[in-house]
Amino acid sequence: MSKAPNVHDAEPIPAEARAEIERLLQTGDLFRYNAPADAPVSLLEREFAELMGVKYALAVASCSAALFLSLKALDLPRGARVMIPAFTFAAVPSSIVHADCVPVLCEVGEDYRIDIKDFEAKLTGVDAVMVSHMRGHTSDMDAIMALAAQAGVPVVEDAAHSLGTTWHGRKIGTLGRIGCFSFQSYKLVNAGEGGILISDDPDLIARAVIMSGAYEHAWKKHLPHGDNTGELKAAFDRWQNKLPLYNQRLSNLSAAVIRPQLPKVAERVIRGRANHDHVAAILNDSPWMQVPAKLAPEDRAPDSIQFNLVGMDTGQRAAFAEAAAAEGVKVQIFGMSQDNARAFWNWHFLPEQVELPRTRAMLMNACDVRLPARLTREDCDLVAGILTRAAETAMTPNRAFGT
Repeated sequence: MSKAPNVHDAEPIPAEARAEIERLLQTGDLFRYNAPADAPVSLLEREFAELMGVKYALAVASCSAALFLSLKALDLPRGARVMIPAFTFAAVPSSIVHADCVPVLCEVGEDYRIDIKDFEAKLTGVDAVMVSHMRGHTSDMDAIMALAAQAGVPVVEDAAHSLGTTWHGRKIGTLGRIGCFSFQSYKLVNAGEGGILISDDPDLIARAVIMSGAYEHAWKKHLPHGDNTGELKAAFDRWQNKLPLYNQRLSNLSAAVIRPQLPKVAERVIRGRANHDHVAAILNDSPWMQVPAKLAPEDRAPDSIQFNLVGMDTGQRAAFAEAAAAEGVKVQIFGMSQDNARAFWNWHFLPEQVELPRTRAMLMNACDVRLPARLTREDCDLVAGILTRAAETAMTPNRAFGT
């Protein structure tokens, strides 16, 4: 039997990054504001904004920092209520708490997407919405954006897992007032750590830039081509010395790692989608596994696969994960992994504790397996075969092997 592929290594760093990293190490020029112009972080922001088709981008220390700064840039009052889907990573509600706001959780269905009825019911009591496209699954953004607009509530997109995903052909992260992305190692672009936020709103981006740590007049290095007359300059002038500095900057070294990967995003999206869809088709042939279908307007950019276990009790679900692990594939069952940071009941830091039965039921059956774009078709077949055999083993525990 062939050995399971290693799905845990991050995307490799392109060789093109090495010369720039060596130059930076030789000069010691790692701080983004040292260079008179065109520091690696500044170039990254320009290139990412162009890639996404937006006016402005701000690179920061992490996607969590981007989410935090987004809420501060919106100038929400202390205690503002921010709605998020209950299926997300703990860093998302943490960023809200960090911004002196209160997370409000809404239900998520078996397809991992926001329950629109619960969203609408809770919308009247919130000041902002943070849509977390968890594991790259896009909720009904047509309904969400329409309802939020009707209620006059701003939308921030947590697109940490959705670089390259589109909705009706529009890039995820460009639908809300602000979009936030991650460059953490297990994302499509790997810098170990790092994040970026995007917006077309000069006032929002000016506030975020200053609060990210652009002290004194460092913000001038964010002006396009040194423009001292445009709307962004006017926004910076309005907020000079009026905002706290949270120092969430990205270093030039991280930018040097990220920049050569941006031209590879489109290829990684194509490969990742092909891998996902190939494995999904095999898993859906099993009576004990089900991969939710994408929504019609959505073209995903997955680097992992999620599926629901069907007809299994607690013991059988545990047996499934154990059998897969024995063959070299780690399966995370969100609701059964001890202290899982994606299970809302483990977020004891929330100021308000709630019970969400629909989301809880989903998490008890929802599985997660890494499926990076770099895998070959043979690798994907090996992963799918291991998962299929593990399900069969879990559902027929007394079956003698070889019979």
